Amino acid sequence: MIRIFIGFDPRETVACNVLAHSIQARASAPVAIARLALSQLGQVLTRERHTLQSTDFSFSRFLVPWLSDYEGWSLFMDCDMLMRDDVARLWALRDERYAVQVVKHDHRPRETVKFLGAAQTAYTKKNWSSVMLFNNARCRALTPDYVNSASGLELHQFKWLASDALIGELPHRWNHLVGYDPPNADIALAHYTIGGPYFAEYAECALADEWREERAAMLFAVAQR
Repeated sequence: MIRIFIGFDPRETVACNVLAHSIQARASAPVAIARLALSQLGQVLTRERHTLQSTDFSFSRFLVPWLSDYEGWSLFMDCDMLMRDDVARLWALRDERYAVQVVKHDHRPRETVKFLGAAQTAYTKKNWSSVMLFNNARCRALTPDYVNSASGLELHQFKWLASDALIGELPHRWNHLVGYDPPNADIALAHYTIGGPYFAEYAECALADEWREERAAMLFAVAQR
């Protein structure tokens, strides 16, 4: 079973559902998908919302090892994504040498504002935490108490690990930043990090038509006669 957690924000519900559909439609192995909704984590995630926090799941993502009982592996991804390949191929990249595996972007955003008027911030390891393969037993530092009290940079820059050597690298195709990375035919997971086609102002972004096709496939139903 491939255990997947998707960041959930009610303002991007359609994005979350289309991502889940795109995962299921291409998976060659059973997947279990959980949405990290704050309405279901109210007794656990008690930290106040930060002014620079652009989504509900900015910090809930770091509860994944705890939610997994610190056992086995789990995969986290932001909701503003589209799976274009078999998630089992990503799952197969798990490496016991590491506590977590990510795409190690050198992301230096040009804009100061992104979707829904959220402030765009720049920091080392930006977007590394948008797709994370957690080796849960090696992420025991991520307790609810720590996630509630640590700073945003401590969490997103993986300062909860003893060393950066515990961060393994995933191929770039598993977190392609739409609008930043050059288009190519080998994109496995598209990340609409600036804003996706479900927002009017980004309706014509790269891979927008493909996202709309996925939404249509998700909504398709055949009436019984």
